[in-house]
Amino acid sequence: MTKCVNCFIPYQDKDQVVQTIKGLKESGQINEIYLLAYNSSLETIEDCKIIYIDSIKSTKTLKEIAKYSTSEYSLIYTKESTLVMGMFAIERMLKLAQDNCAAMIYSDHYQIIDGVKKPNPVITYQFGSLRDDFNFGSVLLYNSAILKDAVSSMDVDYEYAALYDLRLKASQKGELVHVNEYLYTEVEHDNRKSGEKIFDYVDPRNRAVQIEMEKVCTKHLKEIGGYLEPKFTHIEFNKGDFEFEASVIIPVFNRIKTIEDAIKSVLMQKTTFKFNLIIVDNYSTDGTFEAIEKYTSDQRVLHLVPNRKDLGIGGCWNYGVHHQCCGKFAVQLDSDDVYSDENTLQKIVDAFYEQNCAMVVGTYMMTNFKMEMIAPGIIDHKEWTPDNGRNNALRINGLGAPRAFYTPVLRDVKVPNTSYGEDYALGLNISRDYQIGRIYDVLYHCRRWEDNSDASLDIVKMNSHNTYKDRIRTWELKARIELNKRAK
Repeated sequence: MTKCVNCFIPYQDKDQVVQTIKGLKESGQINEIYLLAYNSSLETIEDCKIIYIDSIKSTKTLKEIAKYSTSEYSLIYTKESTLVMGMFAIERMLKLAQDNCAAMIYSDHYQIIDGVKKPNPVITYQFGSLRDDFNFGSVLLYNSAILKDAVSSMDVDYEYAALYDLRLKASQKGELVHVNEYLYTEVEHDNRKSGEKIFDYVDPRNRAVQIEMEKVCTKHLKEIGGYLEPKFTHIEFNKGDFEFEASVIIPVFNRIKTIEDAIKSVLMQKTTFKFNLIIVDNYSTDGTFEAIEKYTSDQRVLHLVPNRKDLGIGGCWNYGVHHQCCGKFAVQLDSDDVYSDENTLQKIVDAFYEQNCAMVVGTYMMTNFKMEMIAPGIIDHKEWTPDNGRNNALRINGLGAPRAFYTPVLRDVKVPNTSYGEDYALGLNISRDYQIGRIYDVLYHCRRWEDNSDASLDIVKMNSHNTYKDRIRTWELKARIELNKRAK
């Protein structure tokens, strides 16, 4: 195999790249090494060429990379830390790239965190893997012809979203192949827990980034036939005979520390309509059952225990929604959390009629147990716009909270019987036909504590969650493409 790889490595300082360069040169497949430098004061390094860039995430930089992608393959390293390739790792990636006619190859790898080497498996790319934060690791081996073709079609100059633009365009030309072998070691400096990282995409400081990412994703959807025009099915809200206008539904399992606060926040609601509270207790064993029973003297409180034991959170939702006492609108409240004030329920129901939607999503604030705001603060999901929200929803990881549904639609769609991602699946499915309404007032306090389901997940669990959400996106994207085909 001849020298068929050009490498593009961020260059921050000499100490950072010397070991990386040495390791790359040990492979007989490297043709040229280009150092991506942010300033002209860095010294030259033997047998390497310097390309001055503004950011590795910009379109301008990718156009420079494409210009120098003169070998069959182009290796782009995305981190400003030392990279150590495994023995014959580049040869392995090249063989699989050629065997599979891949557009891009990426792999599992090791990370050094606080001096400790840990395995970091990544997940397999799917048709619906549209998240802009999909974790490929830091080593991306592109087919240069596909890379150059993708870059040549870039007609918008992005400051932040160019790498995202590149991989979506490349995915239209060939497969992004995951090698589930540990082929390299990188240094990782972001040591935050999973529960701290999951809100990065809604940080107001990243708003400019999100706007660019949305533009890239929307264009991609249009190119593959998955984009939906802002045309929605009108709702008359006259299906069914409901005794209650709204039902708050709380699925719960072993939340003795929090369930009473949640119940009280519902019972304090002031409305112009009749509502009730349906609590689906999934066989709690810690005293939660007894705590709920204290409130059943209030005729608005319905305490249900399912007649089966195979229900996740989604299954508990189905159990409550299909109960004869469920109201016209089913409104979410997690057993950890509380409504922000006594007007939440009224605002939600009003939004259904005012915005003619089958689902309403509110705004929430992250708090500790003292109801003090904690980072990242208010989560308003302003990336959801009436015109493009349902398209952009395929890119982001969640739609916000609290969520509420027009019960006849929810009964028809039904909730996936899972305990993760069920709400996201609903949002995508419902938004295919119906408008999703938005409320930007803080309606909900999301309390973070050690028992939150996503507070601190290991890599295996995170990968499982992300794989499932990508499956949800894939199913939905295929359904939308078929919908558009039938409409022609």
